[in-house]
Amino acid sequence: MTLADNTAARVMQSLAKALAGVMILTAYPDFSLAEDRKYGPSVGRPRGTLLQWSYGTSFSGGPDLEEPLVTDRPDFTEASSTVGLGVAQLEIGYTYAYDNDGTTETINHSYAEPLLRLGILAEWLELRVAQNVTTEQVDGVTDSGANDLYLGFKIALTPQEGWLPEMAILPQATVPTGSRAFGSDEFLPGFNWIYGWEVSDFISTAGSTQFNRANDEATAQAYTEWAQSWTVSYSLSDRWGGYTEWFAFIPHSADTAETEHYFNGGFTLLLNNDIQWDIRAGVGLNDESEDYFVGTGLSFRLR
Repeated sequence: MTLADNTAARVMQSLAKALAGVMILTAYPDFSLAEDRKYGPSVGRPRGTLLQWSYGTSFSGGPDLEEPLVTDRPDFTEASSTVGLGVAQLEIGYTYAYDNDGTTETINHSYAEPLLRLGILAEWLELRVAQNVTTEQVDGVTDSGANDLYLGFKIALTPQEGWLPEMAILPQATVPTGSRAFGSDEFLPGFNWIYGWEVSDFISTAGSTQFNRANDEATAQAYTEWAQSWTVSYSLSDRWGGYTEWFAFIPHSADTAETEHYFNGGFTLLLNNDIQWDIRAGVGLNDESEDYFVGTGLSFRLR
């Protein structure tokens, strides 16, 4: 081995040791607690997110059970945080939607919209299960049935650090368990990326970008449906909150499905730190969208 080769080998070995050290420090900033994970880092708090934007002396981000619950409803954009290890959160609701395209009148009732969120294995991991029932009336003819079962995992990726956002990802899917009228005959996977910023004590903002496999209602042929949203939330008082939001469904390679745009807003009322009531209303922004919808719901945190 030449002197150059020997020097290069030493440099590579040093870099490898340094990288290993950084990885250990990122996982356990306080070495004295590296072998006793259940007590978390030096400040007594476990890892709240899977990743950190930068190295620090303690983990940041993640759920805070001393604060009011953070819900995924009533807006379209999911929260960019998880519920926390060992926590169960149930979010339920009802939505009425109306559409008249000039030839067909459609009235839709969606209930009870249950979403069960369970914190499993780590603070940053959440199991999600949802099952909805729909009653639809088309020109006076009514049909009811269950939608497909929804399954997913929310992974809290990063906390907010300055203008670097709090982020989460959701691998998700629907399982063909629904009725003939409102279910699908196949497994439909999808993926959701959520990002948010707390701008001040009064205002926060967030967005989501997702793609999901979907079936065309007219031909039952599968296609990819993109969805994009942006929401702005307001802390009106210690108990009252509000939001305004735009979201859209954008089909790709669909036989008949068209892009739909919506604008909606609503209010939330914190009954206590573990119970929240909400109300919302929205309108379609183009001809392909439903004319309007209204809804309400309750969310409960159990710990």
